[in-house]
Amino acid sequence: MRIEVLKSKIHRVKITEAELHYVGSITIDEALLEAANLIEGEKVQVVNINNGERLETYVIKGARNSGIVCLNGPAARKAQVGDVVIVISYASMDFEEAKKFKPSLIFPDPENRLN
Repeated sequence: MRIEVLKSKIHRVKITEAELHYVGSITIDEALLEAANLIEGEKVQVVNINNGERLETYVIKGARNSGIVCLNGPAARKAQVGDVVIVISYASMDFEEAKKFKPSLIFPDPENRLN
């Protein structure tokens, strides 16, 4: 049996930009991506703490150490600059493997930087 489990989480980052006229996705600082074990193109769920919105999109790599977290395209309607979100990815794995798996969890500071 295979199940989906939490793979990566960037907990409580601020939206720094919302770019409606873009193809779509979420741009995230490369340093945050690496720390959370996320890659460009990976599917993520974005949960907005301020308004309860949830959406799925894919990751675009942003400039390293810029603190950027930008919702692009239609997703830009789901958050405002300054909103706090959680970015989550999941992985499918064997049930027994999942019992031993440890997700990558990061907790950036209020400026979207690693502590």
